[in-house]
Amino acid sequence: MTLVLAVDDDPAILRTLAINLRARGYEAITATNGTAAVQSVRERRPDLVVLDLGLPDLDGVAVLTQVRALSDVPVVVLSARHGSDEKVAALDLGADDYVTKPFGINELFARLRVALRRSGSNRADQRVLRTGALELDLGRRLARREGELVHLTPTEWRIVEALTREPGQLVTRTGLLQEVWGPNYERETNYLRVYLAQVRRKLEPEPSRPRHFITEPGVGYRFLP
Repeated sequence: MTLVLAVDDDPAILRTLAINLRARGYEAITATNGTAAVQSVRERRPDLVVLDLGLPDLDGVAVLTQVRALSDVPVVVLSARHGSDEKVAALDLGADDYVTKPFGINELFARLRVALRRSGSNRADQRVLRTGALELDLGRRLARREGELVHLTPTEWRIVEALTREPGQLVTRTGLLQEVWGPNYERETNYLRVYLAQVRRKLEPEPSRPRHFITEPGVGYRFLP
């Protein structure tokens, strides 16, 4: 049974999450503060974490940082913070999705299912892609260019994984936004421009003349070996 850790300091929300998780066939455990959440990740090894950012002891961003140091478990942030800066910060630190309060329970569970599917796909993907001076170890999330290790953020890795899953295959802008950021980000094409520029700067031999991460204007992107 899939084990989900729900972390929130609001007893009503925590109770709602636990009831709905169990009703849908998940095993649910809960934590009301950041310290307990990190301990649960360390000891119980959940399959997914639903994390509130406004916790009484540790800020949720600090909790996310500690969780990422322990595990690659998918994390869906559930927060009343609506600002884009908070969303981008959480996603860059390794959150798999960001849901704002108040939330619809059906949408939330759709996002949880997407995060779990994506996690299963990534764990099963042990490919190592080598092309020219570029080497991408998808299983271990290691990138090298000309033999040197290159650091990619979690968001950058999700983009690379989505584009390299089927080399040469077009990935639409909408499809990439949904996979990397979630279903409410279909129109945030500026995210793609910013992050693809970062990926090219790190991985392409000539970022201004990309060979591997190709833009199809007005349509999407593709990875060419």
